[in-house]
Amino acid sequence: DVQLQASGGGLVQAGGSLRLDCAASGFSFDDYAVAWLRQAPGKEREGVACIDMTDGRTYYKDSLLGRFTISSDNAKNTVVLQVNSLNPEDTAVYYCAADPLHDYCSGYGWPAMPYDYWGQGTLVTVSS
Repeated sequence: DVQLQASGGGLVQAGGSLRLDCAASGFSFDDYAVAWLRQAPGKEREGVACIDMTDGRTYYKDSLLGRFTISSDNAKNTVVLQVNSLNPEDTAVYYCAADPLHDYCSGYGWPAMPYDYWGQGTLVTVSS
């Protein structure tokens, strides 16, 4: 059974940090594009970061570069999103998504690509 499990969300004060994990089961991330996206209340879903697992190249929403870092833990078949210096505008449900077309990440429209697999989302709430 192919699944993505997103975890690590929670309530954090402004300025704090969280580590979000996206764990795959039933398949290997090895040659995939894996993305983190988020949807804040009343807003459209937006891309946060994407990693091409074939070569480790990473791509970010410009405004988040420097605070958010996407990486892979190949031994655990997990993609990690480290989020630092959080502010209330970062409050959202964070989703991970994956697709075997690894070059999804390298295109300008990577946030809107039709990823094959989706996690259930993990809620991040940042208090002021």
